[in-house]
Amino acid sequence: MTGHQAAHQPPQRVGVVAESLPGETRVAATPSTVRLLLGLGYEVVVEPGAGAASGFGDEAYSEAGASVGGAWAADVVLKVNAPTDEEIAELRAGTTLVALVAPAQRPELLEALAARGVTVLALDAVPRISRAQSMDVLSSMANIAGYRAVIEAAHAFGRFFTGQVTAAGKVPPAKVLVAGAGVAGLAAIGAASSLGAIVRATDPRPEVADQVRSLGGEYLAVNVVQEESADGYARATSADYDRAAAALYHEQARDVDVVVTTALIPGRPAPRLLTADDVAAMRPGSVVVDMAAAQGGNVEGTVAGRSVVTDNGVTLIGYTDLASRLPAQASQLFGTNLVNLLRLLTPGEDGRILIDFDDVVQRTVTVVRAGTVTWPPPPVPVSAAPPATAPAAPPAAGVSAKPRLTPAGRSVLIGLGMAAVFLLVAFAPAQLAENFTVFALAVVIGYYVIGKVHHSLHTPLMSVTNAISGIVVIGALLQIGHENALVTALSFVAILLTSVNIFGGFAVTRRMLSMFSRGGSR
Repeated sequence: MTGHQAAHQPPQRVGVVAESLPGETRVAATPSTVRLLLGLGYEVVVEPGAGAASGFGDEAYSEAGASVGGAWAADVVLKVNAPTDEEIAELRAGTTLVALVAPAQRPELLEALAARGVTVLALDAVPRISRAQSMDVLSSMANIAGYRAVIEAAHAFGRFFTGQVTAAGKVPPAKVLVAGAGVAGLAAIGAASSLGAIVRATDPRPEVADQVRSLGGEYLAVNVVQEESADGYARATSADYDRAAAALYHEQARDVDVVVTTALIPGRPAPRLLTADDVAAMRPGSVVVDMAAAQGGNVEGTVAGRSVVTDNGVTLIGYTDLASRLPAQASQLFGTNLVNLLRLLTPGEDGRILIDFDDVVQRTVTVVRAGTVTWPPPPVPVSAAPPATAPAAPPAAGVSAKPRLTPAGRSVLIGLGMAAVFLLVAFAPAQLAENFTVFALAVVIGYYVIGKVHHSLHTPLMSVTNAISGIVVIGALLQIGHENALVTALSFVAILLTSVNIFGGFAVTRRMLSMFSRGGSR
C-alpha cells in the first residue's frame, strides 16, 4: 500500500462500552478524554449509559463530540474490566480491545479472544519503565485505592485519627501500620499521615525508606537482605525474611489501631502477612484493610468484597472495589492513561492504530495480535541489583602490592596537616589568615550540607548552588583594574570561571525543569 493510499484511509472508530461487572462504577473514557481521542483523529462512539455510574451522562459525551450508540462494533473497543463470554462474542474479527485482562492469571481468556481474531492490549501489562509511567493504569488505580483504604479504615475505626487535647480530656492519635510501600502503600501513608495518625510502614525494599519518611511515616526495617526485583514489580520474599517479618507484624499488631496491607506478587496468590493469631492479638475496635483480598488476601480471615468483624472485635475489610468508590476521578485517571497509550500507538495522529513490536512498551502490552497469543513478552529489565564487585586481582610477579595506610600513618598525616595550618595562620599576614579561616569554614559547612542531601537531589542542588557561587564574580570585577598585572590576570580567570558557573548552573536547572513540562498542546 502506498503512502498516498494510506493517507486516504478513514479514521478508526473508538467504542467506549459499559461495564458489566457488578459494582463497577468506572468507565474507560470521560468526556474530557473523549476530546483528546478526537484530537488524535479517531471517531468516538459511546454505549448509552456507559458513564452513568461515574456521573457522566450521555449528553456530556455528545457535547464532547462523541456519538452515542452501539460501541461493540467499533474498530477499537475501550473497556475497564476483561470482557465476559457474551461480550467476547460481540467482538468483530480485526477489532482491537484495550482493557484489564490479567494475562498472567487468565490464559483461557487469551485463547478465547485469540479465537475471535482480535488484537488485545492489556493495560495491566504496561512495563514499569519511566517512559510508560503515563500509561500505567495499575499505578493510577493503586494510588486511588490506597487513599480510599484509609478513608474506609477511618470510617470503620469510629475514632479520631489525629490526637487532640480538649476540655473533656486528651485523645491520643491513632497508630497505623502500612504493609508495603508501593504506589498504594505510599498513598495510604500520605492519607493517614495527613489525618494526623502516627504512621509506620514496612517493605522488603530498604530504598523506599526515604519515600516513607517524606510522607510523614516511620520506616520499620526487616534486617534481612532481600533480592531486588528485575521487572519493577514485587517478587517473592525469602524464608528468612518471612520469619523476621512475621515477628515484626505480630509485635506491631498488638500496638497499632489500623493495619493496611498492600502486598501483591504478579501471577501468584497474595502473600500471607497477618495470621489469625496476629489478628487475635489486636485490640477490640481495631481495623484491618486487606487490599490484596481479590488475590487471596494478606490477612487470614479476610473475605473478598466484604467487611467482617472477628470474635475479638477487629474489623477486617476486604473490599475489592476501592478505586471504584471514587468513580469520577478513577475514570478520569484511567481514561488519561488510556489516551496516553493510544497516543503512542497513533504516531501520525490520523486516527489509526499502528502497533510497532520493536517498541518495548507496545510489544509488552500486546498480549494477542490478530488472533495469535503473544503473551508472555520478552522480559524487560527495569531495575537491576548493583553488579557484584570482582575480587581484586593478585599482584603480578615481581610487583609489590600498594601498601595501605595504617591508622598510625593516618594520625601522623593529620598531625602534619594541623601543624602546617597552624604555621600558616601564625606567620601569614592578618588578611590572609582571615581569608583562610573563612575558606576552611566554608569547606566544612559545604561538606556537611551536601553530605546530608539525598544523592537523587545532588543535580538540582548543585545547579543552583553553582549559580549562587558565581557571586565571587563581583570580587573579581573589583580587582580587574588592579595595578598588579598578576592580580588583573587572576581576576580575569576568576570572571571567566564564575561566568561558566552562573550560566551553566541556570542552564542545568532549566533543562531539568523542562523534563516536567509538556510540549505544545500535548
